[in-house]
Amino acid sequence: MKYLHLAVAALFALCAYWQLNDPDWNKWVAAYGVVVFIALRTFFGGLRPIVPLLPMLVLFGWWTTYVPEFAQWISDGMPTITGSMKAESPHVELTREFFGLLICWGTLAAYAWGAWKTGKRKA
Repeated sequence: MKYLHLAVAALFALCAYWQLNDPDWNKWVAAYGVVVFIALRTFFGGLRPIVPLLPMLVLFGWWTTYVPEFAQWISDGMPTITGSMKAESPHVELTREFFGLLICWGTLAAYAWGAWKTGKRKA
């Protein structure tokens, strides 16, 4: 189970790498990079729950800015967002970013929960 954290770190590092050609690459490399950091920190031990909680709050705030576009995508009948890697229309890019932030947030939430549960067992 411990090596799963390395797999998570590698996966999110790869996601960060794929963002390097994006116009707003710095935000996405930071978002994915913080998950890499948390996964590696967990692998090496000693993760306190506050460490993933702080970036979780930031990512949640950022994620909420995409909710209107996501709602619009749903009201448009959920047109495909997987047709090609190039975003031909704004809803494709914004919906993908919505889900990307949701995945980062969910992963950080799992790490925060795990750190909290581990801390309760030690106390």
